[in-house]
Amino acid sequence: MATIVTDAVLHYDVGEFGEMGYAVPNWSDDVGSNNPTIIDFVNLIGQNLFHLMHHEDCELRTPPSINTLMRIDKLYKRANQLLTGRAIPANVPNMESQHVRPAGEFFRVYPCPYFHVRNTYMRRWAEWGFMAMAEAMQHTENSKSLEISTNFVKLIGQYFTRIYQNMAIELFGKSREEASADGFLLSAADFTSYDPSQYFTLTEMVDTPAHLGFILTEDRIKHLREGIPVVQLPELKPWPLSLQPYYKREVPTPKEAATAADKTVNAAAFGGKPTI
Repeated sequence: MATIVTDAVLHYDVGEFGEMGYAVPNWSDDVGSNNPTIIDFVNLIGQNLFHLMHHEDCELRTPPSINTLMRIDKLYKRANQLLTGRAIPANVPNMESQHVRPAGEFFRVYPCPYFHVRNTYMRRWAEWGFMAMAEAMQHTENSKSLEISTNFVKLIGQYFTRIYQNMAIELFGKSREEASADGFLLSAADFTSYDPSQYFTLTEMVDTPAHLGFILTEDRIKHLREGIPVVQLPELKPWPLSLQPYYKREVPTPKEAATAADKTVNAAAFGGKPTI
């Protein structure tokens, strides 16, 4: 397995899934963990993101359906429950073993649609989910056997807090102050009254049919749903249409650029081609 030289979300360029723009979080060179909670967290988010990003809402530019928003709400609460329920403050002694340690596990990833997703909300939320998993996979506390800290929770939890705030403000019309308040949660009444037409333009509420050639059966993606150990993956790279390849191009010095420009002008003046 080659060393990954980028921190970007990785393109799962395997068979037809590469053409369809599937992606996985970036584990860098941190292939596993001794921390059971971090393993549990990465699996929880990976599995849920897999199901969210295979929903038909991803294929449309219109606001997500209430089904998707209710799943985001439940995932936010579940992730918060897992992280805060297991985190230990700095002034509380950590549980320690005397003779044993966990064997450690390889991280599993759950490839799902991302790069071709047409729904801007779901694509951005997926990006933050991928980043949260990557942060967890590369975190120092993967060396800890039994505990996670509240500092770990602050780092990883910020991504899900931002997802939830973004959903509450732009899709439910909440103010920044409301959505940022400690303990804020959307109510059953908020979901009952969900009506994106109150906030979105008519253009945003209408879309053309999505590409119908990328519909996969449940059986075709069942091996992805089980998760793939990162050590069993081929070399993966970022999506080719990114800034990284652009900035790798050789940029000519001012003198080289001026010389090239002179040759072009002189050749054009005589009706010829630039000399090399």
